[in-house]
Amino acid sequence: MSGARDLAALLARFPKTRPSLPPKLEAIYTQYYLANRGGETPASSLSQRLESWLHRQVAADVRGAIDPGATLELGAGTLNQLAYEPSGGAYDIVEPFQALFADSRWLGGVRDDFADIRNVPPGRTYQRITSIASLEHICDLPFVLARAARLLAPGGTLRAAIPSEGGFLWKLGWMATTGLEFRVRHGLDYGLLMAHEHVNDAREIEVLVRGLFEEVEVKSFGLGRQLSLYRFLAARKPRLDVAADWDTRFATAQASADSIRRGQGGSTAA
Repeated sequence: MSGARDLAALLARFPKTRPSLPPKLEAIYTQYYLANRGGETPASSLSQRLESWLHRQVAADVRGAIDPGATLELGAGTLNQLAYEPSGGAYDIVEPFQALFADSRWLGGVRDDFADIRNVPPGRTYQRITSIASLEHICDLPFVLARAARLLAPGGTLRAAIPSEGGFLWKLGWMATTGLEFRVRHGLDYGLLMAHEHVNDAREIEVLVRGLFEEVEVKSFGLGRQLSLYRFLAARKPRLDVAADWDTRFATAQASADSIRRGQGGSTAA
């Protein structure tokens, strides 16, 4: 019963409201975002190397596959996951920030791009729905997860890699590297940027996924949940009655085109 109460209490927090940025942070937001995603600073370059664990975990199920089946990636950003995916399967993405992928060298591997998960055509299903360092950003996460569960083909899998937001090692990691670099370069508090970007912590994400799926496998990049940088979840057998309920309940929440965007703090591990 405690699990059910925890889930009910968590659902009551959604949709969340993203904290606003102070004016000085807002002024450099886009510039810093592009530099961070391009790995242009020492800390962001290190983070991108560490993030390869996220990408490898998500792609592990199709490594070497000739026909990986249809995939939908949530929050595809610059399309860097495609470097780890086999060619041959239909690959769709949900990413509202078109400027991120417009010039990507991987764009030719994308069948359809959607600004919002609501825009996926009725009747389309996927063997895999993936997400790399995006779920922590989504203000209406129960709705997005529910819609994803309903888009899975029979036997399909949700494969999501996330930072261990809320854990001791994750916070220590970004404070000692990216946060320190940001303070030195800009004289501003990186924690405010992280609070703006990461509206969900890893525990909240795992609780929602477990509430929506019958089978959930969890791996950590580190020693358990608190002493880890990242977490990977593979979820199967969606509870479609629960998904339908969440879909209806949160359908009027703010559009995921506003809340699913990947922020510059999103996949910065350290």
